[in-house]
Amino acid sequence: MNRPNSSAPSSIFARMFVRELEDGQSVDQVLMVRERETRRKRDGAPYLKLVLADRTGTLPAVLWDVDDDGPVAAEPGRPVHVAGTYTVHARYGPQLTVQALRPAERHQYAAEDLLDGPARDPAALETDLRELVATVRNPHLHRLLERLLGAGSDLWAGFRVAPAAKYYHQAYRHGLLEHTVGVAHGVNAVSATFPEIDRDVAVTGALLHDIGKLDAYAFEGQAIDLADAGKLQGEIPLGYYRVRRTIEDLDGFPAALAEAVLHIILSHHGALEHGSPVVPCTREATLVHMIDNLGGRLGSFDRLEKSLADGQQWSGYDRALEGSAYFSREAA
Repeated sequence: MNRPNSSAPSSIFARMFVRELEDGQSVDQVLMVRERETRRKRDGAPYLKLVLADRTGTLPAVLWDVDDDGPVAAEPGRPVHVAGTYTVHARYGPQLTVQALRPAERHQYAAEDLLDGPARDPAALETDLRELVATVRNPHLHRLLERLLGAGSDLWAGFRVAPAAKYYHQAYRHGLLEHTVGVAHGVNAVSATFPEIDRDVAVTGALLHDIGKLDAYAFEGQAIDLADAGKLQGEIPLGYYRVRRTIEDLDGFPAALAEAVLHIILSHHGALEHGSPVVPCTREATLVHMIDNLGGRLGSFDRLEKSLADGQQWSGYDRALEGSAYFSREAA
């Protein structure tokens, strides 16, 4: 396995994060592996394309000389000690060329320095969610929310720490909680502007719209991937069946109310080509879809900004935004 030699610079991890690296800088520190892909050179020899990260951002990396242990050491979700050179290409942007890579020892890093997460404390996000649930006055919807998201529910521990996505937005620990609270807050605020909207239905749908992600994604450490159920069924059907089964266990739950909530879950991606089996057909479903889409797109800006080199204003093309993102760097 490739290992840093004695001539490598001493570790700078304690004082240097991804967002602080400068063009031409030597790197000898611990980073988290987010993504790994084995590719082939023209001569058939393997090399690794990586995405490395700490709590401040992500960094594309390449390891040209790979031995048999290299791909194992660079397993997604694992901290690795890397030595190499950071450069910023005029066309391709920042990249770390890795000369040596090995598994990190636990004493070499602090987990909180490596793991990305929400801007707000998860405890504050949980408080927000509890307050939103408390505002739902319809007793049937309130019971449904308590059964699924109550502090003592079977799902809550997993929901609280789950990511919101594999890549595009809030792809980190507590990301699903952050995204859900953000969408529900937005739905709650906009509902006050349109009196025709059933606010309790819309807020309930917002709080439950992504609950299928608990079954769709496998999440360990910082590594996120689709679980078998996610690949075979998809997050929307998984969420629909979970909520429907719960409703069927609640005595006296009105059929029309069940249809209203389930329709939000089924349609929240907004279009058939985006994975929704139906398009939004109610005011409440339309509102949840719009706010969910907005939250996801704005989350993509957060992701892209973390990947920019210091002083860089434009991201590369991004599939989620269908274009590039611009970030003003005007002085405060």
